[in-house]
Amino acid sequence: MPSFEVPEVDFSRYSNRQLLVPPLAALLVALVVLAGAFALTGTPVPLGIEFTGGTELTVTSPASQSAVVSTFSQHPPESVRAIPSRPDTYVLTFQAETGQTQAALQDYIRQRVAASSVQMETEGLRTTSATFGANNQEFALIGLLIAFAGMSAVVFVLFRSLVPSLAVVASAFSDIVIPLALMNLFGISLSLGTVAALLMLIGYSVDSDILLTNHVLRRSGSFYESVDRAFKTGATMTTTSLVAMIVMTIVAYLFGIELLTSIGMILAFGLATDLMNTYMLNLSLLRWYKYEGVAR
Repeated sequence: MPSFEVPEVDFSRYSNRQLLVPPLAALLVALVVLAGAFALTGTPVPLGIEFTGGTELTVTSPASQSAVVSTFSQHPPESVRAIPSRPDTYVLTFQAETGQTQAALQDYIRQRVAASSVQMETEGLRTTSATFGANNQEFALIGLLIAFAGMSAVVFVLFRSLVPSLAVVASAFSDIVIPLALMNLFGISLSLGTVAALLMLIGYSVDSDILLTNHVLRRSGSFYESVDRAFKTGATMTTTSLVAMIVMTIVAYLFGIELLTSIGMILAFGLATDLMNTYMLNLSLLRWYKYEGVAR
């Protein structure tokens, strides 16, 4: 049976600056991407229909995607996607024009499908109001802030020391920001499902960071012995979860399950980021605290 062995890493070979630069550079690039997206679109990440409101039409048709889209030339869809496991199925998302109600938009869609010369069959038509979408945005943001604030409070109570606690919080913050930037690059929209994935990332991040910090501050042995023990356990857990998320992403993509594909990609991005932040950013701050900082 194949087994996974964590390679030994001699962290003493690297200075704190060498360990800090890559994760901080990645975080800076991610913040620039999010700021640029916000300046161009008004939101740091693309928003799904649950947050913007709109109408989503699912149709099956033997015709090409361009032929299906041409049916709605008077009011083109905002986005169109095909389902890989079902080549004849398309999902079209429409936004209501200024002064147009969602009911009027639905009537327009039904009329165009009925009158179209392109053979197609409606499988689903669902609408989310703009007001409901705005409320979802507010609740999702509040949920993320409460989760992050609660996590930070627990960390500070647990370690009761500023630098180690800030190291855990900084790592968790980066574990969220970098996947958000990658969502922009890969065109993954923020939905209720992907918000849940971001909440899960907070838990994954805190788990590995607390493991490392607890081994360094509270377990017997030298600094590097403690780091080595934490690395073997933490890297094994994170890598196992990362592989599972990659497999889930591939399977969900092949079967055309968009939500699970997005969740899997976000968790894979976050877990890979967590490996870097925990054993570079967090470790370097802990080593500074242990040898040069307040704990000296």
